[in-house]
Amino acid sequence: MALSLLIGLGLMATVTPPVAGTAPPPPPPPACTASEHRQFDFWVGDWVVKHPETGAEQGRNTITRESGGCALHEHWRGGRGFEGHSLNAYDRQRGHWMQVWVGADGTVLRLEGGLKEGAMVLEGEQPRAGGGIQRQRIRWTPAADGSVSQHWQVSDDDGASWSTSFLGIYRRVGGAQDSGEPASGDGDGSAP
Repeated sequence: MALSLLIGLGLMATVTPPVAGTAPPPPPPPACTASEHRQFDFWVGDWVVKHPETGAEQGRNTITRESGGCALHEHWRGGRGFEGHSLNAYDRQRGHWMQVWVGADGTVLRLEGGLKEGAMVLEGEQPRAGGGIQRQRIRWTPAADGSVSQHWQVSDDDGASWSTSFLGIYRRVGGAQDSGEPASGDGDGSAP
């Protein structure tokens, strides 16, 4: 008798209807809704990247929103086959943007910064092969026509002087300004 009572109570517990008014809680709001999280959205898209003077294609770049809009993922494919990826996000605890770039050559570059005068400017340091540190600075500037210029500069004298490592103009793939011509291999194609 005790066994049948326990079995009966167990069955009742499993079929007891939910109490009225105990609906599941609503999902939490999206985590990255502040305007700072949208500051680099001008870079999102499928791009062909060309040299600003010659118009030669330097590569293709695809930037997507990931992690519920909290991160931007870059997939670079250079004109000579070099590939690399970066993950970009606004770090609300530190109050700035960060990027971690990983190239197919094993290079890892960490940059941080933010929006300055309408451009995203990220900076960092990289050890030099012969010793010492090389400063890195990349500036992405959106233009009124929807294009984006990327200017990557390096300094071997702690910022006293800068030289250009990469300069490219991003134009949306399939846009009026994309000729669709194959990559010419101009430049080394290693810079995103």
